[in-house]
Amino acid sequence: MTAAANPLRGESGLQVAGVTYVLRPTFESLVLAEAELGSLFALVERAAQGGLTLTEMITLLWHSLPGETRPDRAAVGQALLAMGLVAATQPVRAVLAQVLQGEL
Repeated sequence: MTAAANPLRGESGLQVAGVTYVLRPTFESLVLAEAELGSLFALVERAAQGGLTLTEMITLLWHSLPGETRPDRAAVGQALLAMGLVAATQPVRAVLAQVLQGEL
């Protein structure tokens, strides 16, 4: 478990299996996400057009969780479904904003 998210720094939290994690994408985690998902710029464009898939959301958020305490992907997927897809777009938007603004 990590400290509380600081929205002033563009951080967002994600609750998975009763534990709240702060989404803090690192350069290394974004490189791994990009290797799996393709261009992050294309991902941003798909998100802006409403074309982001659940798999892409799960993958991006999973890679943005702290590696030493990261839950498995299935748990992240269950957390997103429990939130509802509309609410799940908030942490995705926060991560994508950090990527675009360079606040990593």
